[in-house]
Amino acid sequence: MQSDDVKADLLAELEQARVRTERLICTLPEDKLDVPYHPGVNPPLWEMGHSAFFYEVFVFNLLDGTPSYDPAMDDLWDSFHVEHRDRWRSDLFPGRDKTLAYFRTIYDRMAERIHSKPLTDEDLYLYRYAIFHQNMHIESLIWCRQTVAYPAPPDYVGDRPAPSEAVSGDAEVPAGRWLIGMPGTSEDYAREDFAFDNEKPRFELELDAFRISRTLVSNREFQAFVDDGGYQRRELWSFGGRKWLDTEQDLSLVHGLDEPLMRAPRHPLYWRWHGNRWQERLFDRWQPLNPDAPVTHVTYWEAEAWCNWAGRRLPTEYEWEVAALANRSGEAFRRFPWGNEAPTLQHADMDGRNQARNPVWDYPAGESPFGCRQMIGSVWEWTSNQFLPYDGFKVDMYPFMSTLQFGDHKVTKGGSCATSSNLIRGTYRQAYLPLRNDVYTGFRTCAL
Repeated sequence: MQSDDVKADLLAELEQARVRTERLICTLPEDKLDVPYHPGVNPPLWEMGHSAFFYEVFVFNLLDGTPSYDPAMDDLWDSFHVEHRDRWRSDLFPGRDKTLAYFRTIYDRMAERIHSKPLTDEDLYLYRYAIFHQNMHIESLIWCRQTVAYPAPPDYVGDRPAPSEAVSGDAEVPAGRWLIGMPGTSEDYAREDFAFDNEKPRFELELDAFRISRTLVSNREFQAFVDDGGYQRRELWSFGGRKWLDTEQDLSLVHGLDEPLMRAPRHPLYWRWHGNRWQERLFDRWQPLNPDAPVTHVTYWEAEAWCNWAGRRLPTEYEWEVAALANRSGEAFRRFPWGNEAPTLQHADMDGRNQARNPVWDYPAGESPFGCRQMIGSVWEWTSNQFLPYDGFKVDMYPFMSTLQFGDHKVTKGGSCATSSNLIRGTYRQAYLPLRNDVYTGFRTCAL
């Protein structure tokens, strides 16, 4: 790809990130910018300022040596220098107008730098890094709205027409030697070859044959577990799961429920039994539970307990990646289950468009080589692996991208309905603590 074409792509992605961030924040009235405190979210204006600050640090400070827009604010926009609770302090941070002015100034400077300066490998890598970091915060702005029961984000369009023919059962993956991850070298900086440090270096792995479900676990399947008293049957839960049951207190007022539930969970976070039926909250609205949609907002512990109840197991992250991509040495490398074509609305539920509302057998165009559906988009899929570095791991330009999560987080794969389609790929590894259920997490299973 020629330099001018790469620059055009960068500018388009930068503009898309700017527009989506502004829409997610500027469509909120002033009184809703002060979101209730929750450990899984950030105030929207802090998200906006932090994203602009990231461009300053990794482009203007690092490459050009230029001072920050407002050096006095650097520690406040830096997630490693300001305590999480302090991000809610209105006496420390500017309001909407000043934050928006800062945000737009930095984006204008970024666009001008991309347009006017020669494109080196280092420049390109840092541009990608900062733009993809911005897209991570777009996802967190979407789940913030869900967490605090705000109206749906502007890109949400609701359910889409689904195919009438359902698929089910397991895909059979043969034993073999498979490729995992992305290259561990830094000579390739094209958009399709970008990878974070935890995806590298690529390696080969021998796997025994296994069977993995073609679809995600649906609300209907999970409801059977709930109706069978799965949350009360402690023999189904591991030590960690039982501890979560015993210590988790549903902050129901924060989550938009009618009254506090001062007891252990008995169903997924955003479900309720109301009017003699199950309902699910989607942003600020309660609606009937869609039985065919993927179960969403469940912890690792809930996924694990469901597997014990159903006589199944979670896949390892390597089994998941093989089932999704089927990459082998000497063959064309797939970045997505369907090949290397960039994700579209026909391939996957992404970009905050459908919010995991369609049946688990939908998106046939995104089917993997083994016949698995929705391995990209819809929900981040829990795997059984702890989030650990691959052999030969080297810290990337941003030293905290992965290292702070190694050891006590679980690996999720595939992206979610809120993930940006220009960010995800089949090798991507996202780390979440096993108790997280405010994010868009679900799962598929393997046969024992």
